[in-house]
Amino acid sequence: MGNGTRSDRAARTARSPRTRSTRRTARILVLVAAAIGLVHAAFSAYWALGGTWLLSTIGAIAVEFSRREPLESGLMLGAVALVKALAALIPVAVDAQRMPWPRTWRAICWVGGGGIVLYGLVNIVASGAVLLGILVPDGGYDRDAMIGHALLWDPLFLVWGLALTGWLWLTRPAPASGPESRTNAVK
Repeated sequence: MGNGTRSDRAARTARSPRTRSTRRTARILVLVAAAIGLVHAAFSAYWALGGTWLLSTIGAIAVEFSRREPLESGLMLGAVALVKALAALIPVAVDAQRMPWPRTWRAICWVGGGGIVLYGLVNIVASGAVLLGILVPDGGYDRDAMIGHALLWDPLFLVWGLALTGWLWLTRPAPASGPESRTNAVK
């Protein structure tokens, strides 16, 4: 390793406000996000292969579709499992600097993380309101699905999104802090 490499690393470290503790917290958050995403993906894969445990917690329509159209249901749920697994693992690869175009992937992660936070939160509130009798749907509702959404799947989506966006926030690029940036800030 030449001196240029060592001095470049020292310069980056000197202008970066990130601490070892912050980096460790960010790593934990991206791993928590990945674990939750993989739990979601594993259930989708399990249902794609014909499993039925907890299937009723996503809705009677899913149970009926799985029973009536097992091939189509399996293919659809298999695709969902694949997307969830990729959404869980790509941020880990970005964090480990193993993905090309990290800025592009981070932008996609910001959109995805914000989207799953919003999705989880809205569905927790809506299904909770139905279970509490605040909202009364015409024609009744699927109690198992409402419980599943209020207490299991959507809280997992919410925590997945919060962990992902927390990682993104903690690993955002540090603002430049050199003589040029101070000069430009004064102008």
